[in-house]
Amino acid sequence: MAFGEIIKVILIGVVEGITEWLPVSSTGHMILLNEWIQLQVSKAFWDMFLVVIQLGAILAVVVIFWRRIFPFSFRKGTSFIKKDIMTLWGKILLATIPAALVGIPLEDWMDAHFYNYKAVSVALIAYGIWFLFLERGRVRTFPIQKVQDITWKAALGIGLFQILALIPGTSRSGSTIIGGMLLGASRPAAAEFTFYLAIPVMMGASLLKLLQFGFAFTGAELAMLLLGMAVAFLVSMGAIRFLMRYVRSHDFRVFGYYRILLGLAVLGYFLLA
Repeated sequence: MAFGEIIKVILIGVVEGITEWLPVSSTGHMILLNEWIQLQVSKAFWDMFLVVIQLGAILAVVVIFWRRIFPFSFRKGTSFIKKDIMTLWGKILLATIPAALVGIPLEDWMDAHFYNYKAVSVALIAYGIWFLFLERGRVRTFPIQKVQDITWKAALGIGLFQILALIPGTSRSGSTIIGGMLLGASRPAAAEFTFYLAIPVMMGASLLKLLQFGFAFTGAELAMLLLGMAVAFLVSMGAIRFLMRYVRSHDFRVFGYYRILLGLAVLGYFLLA
């Protein structure tokens, strides 16, 4: 793998690691990035790479929240199954069902009709405005303060909001955080549940892409994929910790403004190009 390609993969991994977790849309950033630093690979590999690189980001969630999400205990004198964590996993899996039912059969159709700069720009701007509306002036109270307090009904509702993320530019984390807050979850609880929800969703999406690609990697392609995943993992470790600290004392207005500016930038760039 050439040195120039290594730098490109590192930059892509950095962008993925940051934008996957912040509610700003990784797709919008990847569209712009792909305009400026295209990897010398086939379209089939690129389409797979953009999804499977997320496995590195998922690993960061597992490492950071391991004690909160691992449902078994091997300590003497304690129950082998941690019932509260098993219940949490039940809610996470329930929340994955709506997007899976809609997304799997419509994936190719959605990509064909919405994976373009116009749709991405509109989604960036629209959800940026939604964030500003949600966070407007007034003090909000949230009955759900901890992720463990998210009800089965709220979990399903958040899963329904995740369907919105099938439109490129929406942001999976953005749609589920908005959904969680509208359903009564505090910003930290909504953000944490969003991170957990990413584990089955992104693992499933990555597996599908790998199966479609066929595991037929060249040595250079495998090196690119592993490097991208490693960089995404390291950057995600910082991005997740930053967002969890940030939401304890700040609202999401800054991300709303950023999304609007990015949407206008994407629109302007392609219209003037």
